[in-house]
Amino acid sequence: MKGKLNLNFLFALALLATAAVLPLFLQRTSGGKYNMIVLTYAMIWAVAASSLNLVLGYTGQACLAHGAFVGIGAYSIAIMVERVGINYWLALPLTCLLTAFVGFLIGLPSFRTRGPYFAIVTLCFNVIVYATFENWTWLSGGYAGQPITLPAALSGRLARYYFVLAFLVITLLVVRQIVKSIVGASFLSILSNEGLSEAVGISAFRYKLLSFTVSCFFAGLAGALFATASGRVDSSITSYLHSFYVLIYVLIGGVATLAGPVLGAVGLYFLLDRIKGLGEFRYVGFGVLLILIIVFFPRGLVGGLNQLRDWARERRSARSPGEEVAG
Repeated sequence: MKGKLNLNFLFALALLATAAVLPLFLQRTSGGKYNMIVLTYAMIWAVAASSLNLVLGYTGQACLAHGAFVGIGAYSIAIMVERVGINYWLALPLTCLLTAFVGFLIGLPSFRTRGPYFAIVTLCFNVIVYATFENWTWLSGGYAGQPITLPAALSGRLARYYFVLAFLVITLLVVRQIVKSIVGASFLSILSNEGLSEAVGISAFRYKLLSFTVSCFFAGLAGALFATASGRVDSSITSYLHSFYVLIYVLIGGVATLAGPVLGAVGLYFLLDRIKGLGEFRYVGFGVLLILIIVFFPRGLVGGLNQLRDWARERRSARSPGEEVAG
């Protein structure tokens, strides 16, 4: 497990290093500024996917409400800054804490259920949140949406790009430290055998609730970054469709891997933007790609690379005794 985690970390580090130097090349190309905006949003959804991976990949809970939590985070920071008058830099951590608190309250009854019922409960919560923001125009701002005034330091497109990238790095580092800690080991024990974990004194309910709360914290961060990048939010950000997109990003990239959610979110978001000229037909290709990956790479792209590496290592170790005899 340790070797796999290190490989995943190095892969994620390579992706982030590429993202760090990419604007230097994009600014010199035609359409480079637009591509930078697309990558900024792609990295925001990578933060959301990484947050879902914490609860899905390491405790096995399929949450279908991350679109709602991203939306709550986006609206929270916009309302705090624009209506309440809180400084942006103070509103940012408050937004994450507020979203985590909402996740904690939702998790308390939701984790009393098991299996697919948890996914159904969270999906219902997402539908309720979406309906609330869509119809309660005083809260959501209606069709005009809720604007947000950004600090001068984030007024530039390049500044927002690196701002989002920095928080993506922070998110990955925190997730990595959690997974490597004793808490992470408890998460994985629940994923492997919840009954046995309970028998040895690990409270599955408490640790699943903890993973869910931390996951919602970073989902709120993704929402705050979305509001920062767009300068305005509307009710569509709370849509349950975003919950399915985030889930797909994680599944295609690789569940329980550090780089998988990043690769899945950035790659698929950028791909869908490239083929948006196909209109609704682009989702047909998207569905075919999803089916192919699930069939041939059930552990996702990064998980498939790990599996291929393990297979090559086994073949190499199986040949080495014969080579020694021959020598």
